[in-house]
Amino acid sequence: MSGWNFAEVWELVAGQVPDAPAQIHGDQRVAWADFDRRADGVARKLLDDGAQEQDKVAQYLYNGPEYLESVFAAFKAGLVPINTNYRYADNELVYLWDNADAVAVVFHGTFVDTIERIRSLVPRVKTWLWVDDGSGPCPEWATPYEDAAASAEPGVHTVAPWGRSGDHLLMTYTGGTTGMPKGVMWRQDDLFRSLVGTFFPEARERHDLDIIRNGVTNPGPVGMPACPLMHGTGCYTQLIILSIGGCTVTLTNRKLDWVELLDTVEREKVQQIALVGDTFSKPILDQLDAHPDRWDLSSLFMIASSGVMWSEDSKQRLLAHHPGLILVDAFSSSEAIGMGQSISSAGGTSHTAKFSLGDTSRVIDDAGHDVTPGSGEIGRVAVRGYVPVGYYKDPEKSAATFLTIDGERYSMPGDYAMVEADGALTLLGRGSVCINTGGEKVFPEEVEEVLKTYPGIRDAVAVGVPDDTYGEAITAVVEAEVGQSLDEAKVIDHVKSQLAAYKAPKRVLTVTTIGRGPNGKVDYKRLKQHARDELGV
Repeated sequence: MSGWNFAEVWELVAGQVPDAPAQIHGDQRVAWADFDRRADGVARKLLDDGAQEQDKVAQYLYNGPEYLESVFAAFKAGLVPINTNYRYADNELVYLWDNADAVAVVFHGTFVDTIERIRSLVPRVKTWLWVDDGSGPCPEWATPYEDAAASAEPGVHTVAPWGRSGDHLLMTYTGGTTGMPKGVMWRQDDLFRSLVGTFFPEARERHDLDIIRNGVTNPGPVGMPACPLMHGTGCYTQLIILSIGGCTVTLTNRKLDWVELLDTVEREKVQQIALVGDTFSKPILDQLDAHPDRWDLSSLFMIASSGVMWSEDSKQRLLAHHPGLILVDAFSSSEAIGMGQSISSAGGTSHTAKFSLGDTSRVIDDAGHDVTPGSGEIGRVAVRGYVPVGYYKDPEKSAATFLTIDGERYSMPGDYAMVEADGALTLLGRGSVCINTGGEKVFPEEVEEVLKTYPGIRDAVAVGVPDDTYGEAITAVVEAEVGQSLDEAKVIDHVKSQLAAYKAPKRVLTVTTIGRGPNGKVDYKRLKQHARDELGV
């Protein structure tokens, strides 16, 4: 085996702490030995159905034990797990699974109707594993997930003829910089060294299973992904938790229930939460402010966030409720881990959007030079070291994002920043126009193309305006055809019919002209300010 492979590590962990919980979901508790055995059964089913080395397996699932269990199964079989956004509309799912060349989909029963509408459009998918969620019977074209999980031969790990390798991939689909999802290809060895090396530094220097064997002698930390496992923040944090012998606790409510979250932290003695900035922390604070003595959160020592703004005010309010917390605001993305971070505790707090540059990061201007601290110049953040292989089936975008600079390979996904005189980063945003709404990255072009198909709309631009709930709310600025009046609600419904609902604008504002330049480009800054002025935000 060449390099670190998560299946090998997790099987070793299961042998070290077999009776410790690996996953908790409401009343359901899965011990490490059972986690290992059930994943063997799912892996065997995938292989028996004809999956070949590095074929793709999609997780079309809400948070729950089956998500990471089926990821484990894919790793065991030498296959590639791929995340699927359960908010996607039919055409987006077809694009994703077709682009990924998926051969298997693990899905919650509530998605049966959606899959039946599109199944003929994804003929490569041969294996459909139905996870019972009480929404109805298993369709005849699918296999009950539990049947597969229970099929493992006791004491025998499922290993494909091609074995396991550090070169085997995990693929994370992300919006990237164009709005169309792209599969970020991570070698397991690189991802393991980047993530787990934070806790076991020796693992970055060498591949040696004794590092895990000696490091995991007791049950590890209890982590909770408050955000979806289908997103990098949720998934990557749990890859760490499991690799150090810990336990992943998931919430049972499919719509975030902040009381359930706090109740679960208290009941299960959760030690680490992964969330998405103010979008999550503000509702949690509302509960804590209203009921300051209701929950015992003494087990909690860390909250980690990535993917959206986390304001200093929210951090300070959390620390007031729990002074012992460490708040880690990670500046990372699916394509680039460790670009920077901001750590807050009772002893000191960093300012909003201020990050210290990671050890392997730099900020480079358009001419390819490092941005001088304190110069006020803007550049793109680049990180070297453990970086993805590239984007799946997209050499052009791979070449634009993963560059060789001074003989080293860097990932530059498009995050713009300034470097202050003290070396701190001030983030300016991804691609300057990306809208981050509730932790979901939405790129204007995709929304605009749908808006422009609505009868009576001549031109359209999508911008993000500040919003207390979502961080940014998508707002459409549209130019109507002469003599046409637009029904705001119908325009919004039109977008929802074509795209995931979270990509639809919250408001639609009409202007006389979008005012494109001679080159067809849009002044997003001007239109964003216009939207803010109109809406009073």
